[in-house]
Amino acid sequence: MDEGFNSRDDAALNPLNIRKHSTLIVALTGGIASGKTAVSDRFAALGVPIIDTDVIAHQVVAIGQPALQEIRKAFGDEVLLADGSLDRKALRQIVFSDPVARKKLEAITHPAIRTQVLASIAAVSAPYCLVVIPLFTETSAYDWVDRVLVVDTTEETQIERVMQRDGVSRKQAEAALAAQTSRQARLALADDVIENNGSLAEVDAVVQRLHGLYSEMAREALLRA
Repeated sequence: MDEGFNSRDDAALNPLNIRKHSTLIVALTGGIASGKTAVSDRFAALGVPIIDTDVIAHQVVAIGQPALQEIRKAFGDEVLLADGSLDRKALRQIVFSDPVARKKLEAITHPAIRTQVLASIAAVSAPYCLVVIPLFTETSAYDWVDRVLVVDTTEETQIERVMQRDGVSRKQAEAALAAQTSRQARLALADDVIENNGSLAEVDAVVQRLHGLYSEMAREALLRA
């Protein structure tokens, strides 16, 4: 990724005036149980705006949202709970082993998520913001970010964390990892890496350093504008 800001001139972004505040956009990504939340929480504690696509993904399928109605039309009433909300477990069972169904779901949710992400970025007044995108390497929808930060850990650590966190077997944890883009593919896109194999104090030190780097990059870009 280029250290300068991307132009982001495409028509999809212009209506939102995404360049209005000249905010540096850092994508935070990482594999399952790599520690993305621990890292984003530390940036948030420094006053950095956090835009989490997982949170937005829940919002866009809430009751009354157009995406929920589209999901119902595509997959039927069996993916709804009695109160009309999304039955995530039922939907997950449908799309987990069916690539066609998964693509159908993504075609519904991803545009809605992206629109909300861009709207959130447009409202940011800070020098830079962090956009948490777990599936960054699986999509080209966020190719306008300025910098990519990968939270990395060993696969064995991921497996152990998933087993402990979700109460699943080792086989299930390994399957969850196998369903994601490889660690190597994520690292190949990284501008910056936080290795989350040790103590949180070590993570804190790297976050502090990167906060200084991103703040300086944003300041320099503003001076060039």
